[in-house]
Amino acid sequence: MNGLLDGLGWLFDGANWGGPAGIGTRLVEHLWLTGLSMLIACAIALPIGLWLGHLGRGGTLAINISNVGRAVPTFAILALLYMTPLGLSVWTTIIALVLFAIPPILTNAYVGMREVDPDAVEAARGMGMSGGQLLRGIELPLAVPLVMGGVRLATVQVLATATLAAVISGPGLGRIITSGFGRQDLAQVVGGAIIVGVLALVVEGLMALLQRAVDPMRRARRAPPTRERDRGMPVMPDEVVSGA
Repeated sequence: MNGLLDGLGWLFDGANWGGPAGIGTRLVEHLWLTGLSMLIACAIALPIGLWLGHLGRGGTLAINISNVGRAVPTFAILALLYMTPLGLSVWTTIIALVLFAIPPILTNAYVGMREVDPDAVEAARGMGMSGGQLLRGIELPLAVPLVMGGVRLATVQVLATATLAAVISGPGLGRIITSGFGRQDLAQVVGGAIIVGVLALVVEGLMALLQRAVDPMRRARRAPPTRERDRGMPVMPDEVVSGA
């Protein structure tokens, strides 16, 4: 209990928030590191997962490969990349975090596309929709909850794992913890751990809200009734009606 109180005391000490090694600077570095890693991971994994799910082929192999990557500890990847020409550069940490984030994003994107109601897909094909129109107008909107679930999981995992960047002198909140260990300052170690834990909970909550906000099916259920709904008639999505 005394350690926790000391950590909170260190955390609420305004002197620890300023300067190039203060909490504010390390927090910005941590968010930047997490955001950039997630942006790169999504740019790689989402197109592959969505397209393989749309085709219905090659997904099992891709998921198995990504699961093998998930089994390799991030610390081991950092150690291996450290021995490459990248050395102590920030890209060593970013590449390790990207590799860590890809598996849940890729897996959820593929599974989300494969879980789309086949009757809805066949109905759209019967209306003459092309493959691209089917992907954008039917499959992707219905797959959004699972896709965003993968992005949400990867974001929280990367945020927490980014503290390992400090092991190779990388940026972020992990530097606070390693600095506390080096100085044998238990209050600083506990304070840094509290910041990381609270930040992970906040980001988890924000990602949950975002997941709900971008779900088109949830918005459709909350939409005011139309004349077609009043008469009990099925209502097709706007993309299907317009053939977009």
